[in-house]
Amino acid sequence: MAHKPMDKFGKVWKNHEEKIEQNCNRIIQSGDTFVITGDHSWGRKLADAKPDLEFIANLPGEKILLRGNHDMFWNAKKTALLNEQYEPRLHFLQNNYYCYHDYALVGTKGYTFEGPFLINAKGQIISWNPDDEKQAQKLVQREAERLRMSFEAAKNAGFKKYIMFLHYPPTSIGEMESPFTLMAQEFGAEKVIYSHCHGEKRYDDSFKGYVDGIEYKLVSGDYLNFKPELVLR
Repeated sequence: MAHKPMDKFGKVWKNHEEKIEQNCNRIIQSGDTFVITGDHSWGRKLADAKPDLEFIANLPGEKILLRGNHDMFWNAKKTALLNEQYEPRLHFLQNNYYCYHDYALVGTKGYTFEGPFLINAKGQIISWNPDDEKQAQKLVQREAERLRMSFEAAKNAGFKKYIMFLHYPPTSIGEMESPFTLMAQEFGAEKVIYSHCHGEKRYDDSFKGYVDGIEYKLVSGDYLNFKPELVLR
């Protein structure tokens, strides 16, 4: 595997690969669908990432992978080539969709503005670099376009029920809506599943629970102690 020490991010990360393997083998059945919301490998090239992808492929269930911000091996424009190489053992979700019963599973990496922020003595955000925010908004719009492609492909195939997956949280810190939450509302997504928020200080960066009738779930590995979260029965 393309290793990078993870223990420095907290005790919960100690032996996290073993936790993933043990929990998946205990919880996931062969007929289940297992969506993994990004950061699959530190490998910058596909050759470097292959051992990590093989580890995932050997986990139980039908695996659907979403692109994370650390997945440098995955060129979004060449997702079809990854699917050609790895299906049916792995399925890569980008500009496409997969189905679970009568639900369409749609998604993209997403993006959020994460500062840096100037914080006052009360812990309130009081300013930030507008140029950084402008660049972030360009990436948000690009990812929103990719998410729309996923929704539209599912809609054109006749699906009316959606579960939406992101790697980044659906809103930037302090936002009450975003292009991603608005699109979830537009298409009537029942749930929005996301990760990226690591460490207790980041777990409340975005929505959790029901907002405007949509259930938002954080599924970062350390937040769940690397135990798969049930999304649909």
